This record gives sequence, C-alpha cells and structure tokens, in this order.
Amino acid sequence: MTIETNNAILELLLKEKENLLIEWNDKILINTDDPFKDTIKDNGNAMFQLIIQFLIKDGDELEEYIQRLAYSVAEQRVKAEINIGDFVYNVNLGRTIVLDILNRSNIHFHELQRQYERIGYCFDKFLYHAVSRYTDAKDQIIKEKTQFIDSTHKDRLTLLGQMTSSFIHEFRNPLTSVQGFIQLLRSENPSMKYLDIISNELEQLNFRISQFLLLSKKELIGKEKITFSLNELIDEVLIFLYPSILDGKVKILQDMNEKIYLNGYADEIRQVFINIIFNAIDVLTQYRRDPIIHIKSKLTPDGRIKLDIANNGPRIPEHLVSSIFEPFVTTKTLGTGLGLFVCREIIEKHQGTLTCDTESDWTVFSIILPTEKQTNAKG
Repeated sequence: MTIETNNAILELLLKEKENLLIEWNDKILINTDDPFKDTIKDNGNAMFQLIIQFLIKDGDELEEYIQRLAYSVAEQRVKAEINIGDFVYNVNLGRTIVLDILNRSNIHFHELQRQYERIGYCFDKFLYHAVSRYTDAKDQIIKEKTQFIDSTHKDRLTLLGQMTSSFIHEFRNPLTSVQGFIQLLRSENPSMKYLDIISNELEQLNFRISQFLLLSKKELIGKEKITFSLNELIDEVLIFLYPSILDGKVKILQDMNEKIYLNGYADEIRQVFINIIFNAIDVLTQYRRDPIIHIKSKLTPDGRIKLDIANNGPRIPEHLVSSIFEPFVTTKTLGTGLGLFVCREIIEKHQGTLTCDTESDWTVFSIILPTEKQTNAKG
C-alpha cells in the first residue's frame, strides 16, 4: 500500500470522526444505572485516537497503550456491575462503523485490505485485554465472597456445635433416667404392654440427640477406637430398626463380602448406618408398594471396603444431589438437614468417603472405608 493511500485513509477517518462518533453514540447500549455512563463516550473517543495512532506507526508502545486503555475500561465495567455483553457489543459496533466508512470510500478494496487487518487487530487486542481483565477481577471478587461465606458458615456451625453440646448433655441426663426406669418396669412387670415400643422410641430419640452432639466435633473423654466386624454391626443395625422395617414391609437384601473388620468408633459408624437405612425406610413407605433396601459390600482394588446401601425409592432431585451432604439441606418437610451432614463428617473422620448416586430406579449411598489392617498399618 502506498503512502498516498495510507494518508488518504487517515484523512478520511479524521474527516469523518465527528460523524463516526455521533453514529456510535446514537447506537451504543448504555445502562441507566451505569455510574460510568458519562465516560463511555470519552472511551469511544480514546479508542478512535488509538486506531489513528495504530495506522500511523507500529511498536510496543502502542501495544502497551492498548493494554492500559483496555484495563482502565475493564475496571470501570467491574465497578459498574453491568453485564459485560453491553461493552463487547459497543466495541464491535465501533469496529463496524469504522469499516463501513472505509467501504464507502473511493479507495480500492485491495489497497484497504492491509488496514482492515490492522484495524481488526487493534479492536481484537483491545477486547482481549479488557475481557481478560474483567474476568480475572470478577473471579477474584467471587473468590473473596466465597471465602467470606465459608468463614461465616463455619462460624455459624461452630456456634451451633457449642450450643448443642451444652444443651444435649443436659437433655441426656433425664433421658438416661427414663431409660433406666423402663428397664426396672420391664423386670418387675414383664407382661406390661408397650414397654418395647417406649424403649425403642427412646433409642431413636437418643440417636437423634447424638447427631446434634456430633456437630460440636468434640470427642468424649476416654473414648477410644476399637476393632469391630462390619457384618456384625450391620446385623445390629437391622435388629435395632426391625420394628420400622416390619411396619414398612421393607424387603432387606444382603450381599456382604467375607468378614471385614474396621478400626474406629463403632457407635459413630453405627449411627451412620442407622441414619441412611432409616431415611430409606421413611422414603420407601411413602412412595413404594414393593420397598427394597439392598446392602452389599466388596473390596476395592486398593484393598478398602465399599459398602452400598441402595433403595428403590424415588430419584433425588438433581438440584439437591450435589448439596445433600451440606448442613440444613433436606428433602423432608420436617427434616433438620443435619443427618447426612453428620454422616459424612463421621465417615471422613474415619478416612473414608460417603457419596450418593441417584437414578430413576435406585438411589445408592456408597461408603468407602479403610479396613482394620490398613488403619493399623497407617497408625
């Protein structure tokens, strides 16, 4: 391209500058709530001057100027809290108007081609720097907000744990006395009706209390880990829940691996199994005429034990699956949303994982735990 052609293009753009900016100002998108709406037109003028300089000379200095201008505008967009789409539209609108003015000129297309490319590069580079800066700033804001929410959430749980720990210990004392008197009544009056029902209900109440107590994450003084049989623990849980299983006419299927031993707090693992199985019974009795709970275990390739507790109840809504183990999330009308949260806390404390997979036919809670041999080897 000749110097004469380049000068002709510059002269044309400078001549049409006022019309170009007027057309751009008339068509751009400006949000009435944008605190920087009065500076948008100034940014357009700065962009025009940048294009002129870009057509006159090359060099790293122009690249730095593009970046500085883009960063400045991007920071305005972040502070404005306005959708970045409006900004991208306005920039591309400016590109279209500039190229349209060149297309209407008498300059031959082949002579314009090189400048088309330079103008396009200028706009693309500006957008790249601006959107990248905007995205990074927004990501940082989201990160800081997430950290604040997490911190506040943890503080809330800590306070809740302290409150429940104090309250539950006070509540357990009279509950223990009632359970003791039930035993006395049973020994003195073995034929008295309803004692088994009362005792079972008190056991359920004691279990629920234990869930809240575990939120404090405080170990009981003198509490020690023990080695226990997984199969025997499952059998104990099923015996404990037998009245509910019988009442709900739930069919229990078991496919357990050879005898597996775990090392940990058996009472806590027992509570996890009770919670998951009891929740399944509660759901199944409401939605199924052929309720089934299938409990099976197998060894994983790395030697850990995988226990699946599956039920043929309804599929858990997708929006709840990812958060079902978070505190205060529940599918029940009167649920506290703490049961599965406590379960996950217990399993993770035992160096395991607890996950949920739900489909149209089955919902499966999978627990993976190290065996007693693995736990002792690490210890």
